Amino acid sequence: MSAATPETPKPTPFTTGRPRLHIGQLAIDQLTFEDAVQQIGRLVDLHQGGYVFTANVDHVVLAEDNVQFREAYSRATISVVDGMPIVWASKAMDVTLPERIAGSDLILPLMKLGAERKWRVFLLGAGPGVAAKVAKQVKDTYGVEVVGWDSPMVKTDGGDAQNDPIVAKIREKDPHLLFVALGSPKQEVWISQVAGKLGPTVAIGIGAGFDFIAGTAKRAPQWISKAGFEWLYRLVNEPKRLWRRYILNDSRFATILVREFWQRTGGKSE
Repeated sequence: MSAATPETPKPTPFTTGRPRLHIGQLAIDQLTFEDAVQQIGRLVDLHQGGYVFTANVDHVVLAEDNVQFREAYSRATISVVDGMPIVWASKAMDVTLPERIAGSDLILPLMKLGAERKWRVFLLGAGPGVAAKVAKQVKDTYGVEVVGWDSPMVKTDGGDAQNDPIVAKIREKDPHLLFVALGSPKQEVWISQVAGKLGPTVAIGIGAGFDFIAGTAKRAPQWISKAGFEWLYRLVNEPKRLWRRYILNDSRFATILVREFWQRTGGKSE
């Protein structure tokens, strides 16, 4: 009688080990900025794949009605807070979020960490030429190995015919970390659609991050961001593109907050 072949142990599911704030339809990890960089680094080094999202007010609102977006978030390996209103609101909830962690702010610290740990990095998204400019800048500054970049036309309903060639180009380079700058909700939905095909590559949605680094979009001064008014700065600079998002859509955030506080107090007032 032959001995049974031992089963290959399944990889342990990744967890940050920190509480999560549930707000609206989203769950956000209780992490400081330094924690987030360390946890993303740990996730990359595990070679199990996964993806990272940065939740802001717009995301909380989008998740109310956009089923694809909501489901994409529900499968995120790490979710951090990219919105001061959420940080402020969390102080009155069961899980307090210590600070804002913008996706665009994570790029350069992760590039530095990637250089130290010999990661291969791939840049996807932004306009033509932008990712290439960022690649040169981070190579020259940090010495990180940027193995490729691409600015494909992506639709969330493009299916395998659209996604497979893009994924094949990424997999050919076998990156440890994939930065995706397609804007929300496109980048989150797309990442969730292809995550299972990316193998050990970890993806992170970074919105306009490439444009900020390349100088093709203006970023608010740090004092404005810390005060929680980066949205207003961007609205003033790009009113035609952003007025609907910030004025119409995100006004629903207040309603969502009222619902959250009502549920947490059981509908009882002091």
